Amino acid sequence: MAEIEISKEDGERHGRYVARIDGVEGEAELTFTKRGPDLISADHTGAPESMRGTGAAAALVSFMIEDARSNGFRIMPICPYVRAQYRKHPDWQDVMTVKPDDPAAGR
Repeated sequence: MAEIEISKEDGERHGRYVARIDGVEGEAELTFTKRGPDLISADHTGAPESMRGTGAAAALVSFMIEDARSNGFRIMPICPYVRAQYRKHPDWQDVMTVKPDDPAAGR
């Protein structure tokens, strides 16, 4: 499988992380909303059928975590997929606004 290429599209209030794979139709995305100067909400992760099973969605979440650590912002995990990945990686707590098992994580 070809390498997953990830980029960040950062607007004034909203943005997204985008994953593309050479030779695979479509793109996966993780959308976010800026909630303050140092806070975003991870809103939705989606991938087309052509990218299912490629690891693109997980790569998007990992990229977002590293972006938060590098750029000093925190993440409110609203997206169910992001919350599910966070439960598997409690070491991400340093950039999340809630604990991995907090039922308020999706609010």
